[in-house]
Amino acid sequence: MKIICLIPARLASERFPRKLLQDLGGKPVIVRTWQSAVDSGVFDRVVVVTDSAEIARAIETEGGETFISRQTHPSGTDRIAEAAREINADIFVNIQGDEPFVPAGDMQRIRQTFEADSDGNIDILSFCRPIANEAEFRNPNNVKVVTDRQGFALYFSRAPIPYPREGRFTGACKHIGIYAFRAGVLQRVAQMPPTILEQTERLENLRFLENGLRIRILPTDFDYAGIDTPADLEKARKRWKI
Repeated sequence: MKIICLIPARLASERFPRKLLQDLGGKPVIVRTWQSAVDSGVFDRVVVVTDSAEIARAIETEGGETFISRQTHPSGTDRIAEAAREINADIFVNIQGDEPFVPAGDMQRIRQTFEADSDGNIDILSFCRPIANEAEFRNPNNVKVVTDRQGFALYFSRAPIPYPREGRFTGACKHIGIYAFRAGVLQRVAQMPPTILEQTERLENLRFLENGLRIRILPTDFDYAGIDTPADLEKARKRWKI
C-alpha cells in the first residue's frame, strides 16, 4: 500500500498571517511540520503543497519536495486534491502545515488500519482525543466528534456534544484535524459542493458525512498542538525546548 503525505501550506492566514514562516526552534514552522512527517518513517513521499514561493524555498532548501498549487482554493482538502491528481498512491494523508508535532505511532496506525480494512469500509480516517475539562468542552474552537460503536463518525460540531443533560460531561472527544483519504475518495470530495450543515458550523468534515462517506475515528492520547495564533506559537516554542 502506497501512502503519500500531502501538507497544504497557504501563506495567508486570517488569524495569524505568515505563521508558517515563523521561527520554531531555529527553523520555520512549515519546515518543522514537514520534518516531523518525514521522521515518522511511514510515508512513501512527503510533499508540501503551497501557493507560496517563499514556503517552497524554505522546504526545498531542506531537501524537501513541493508542489505549487493554484492560489485560489476554498480549503486545504481542495489544495491537496490538485496535487494528488498528479501522484499515484492508495492513501493520501493531509497534515496541516501548522502541526509541527506529529507522532510516528499515530501515523503508523493509519497504515495499519487501512491495511486491515480489506473490505474497503473506511473512506476517510481521522483522530480524536479525550477532552480534559469543561472549558475545553465548551470552547467552540474545539471541534467535538461522536462516533458509533464501530468507531465511525456520527457527527462533528463546535457545540458541546454529546450534550450532558445530567450536568456532567463524560465521553466527550476533541477532533484532531488530520485526515487520511482513499485516493478516489479525495477526488470525490474535492468535487462536492458545500452543504447546509457544513456552512452552518463552518466544518468541512460535515460535507463528507452529508454525502454518505464513512469516517473512521481513531482515539489518541497524543496532545497535537496546531498553531492558529501567536499565543499558540509561544506554547509550541516552549514545548520545543522541553
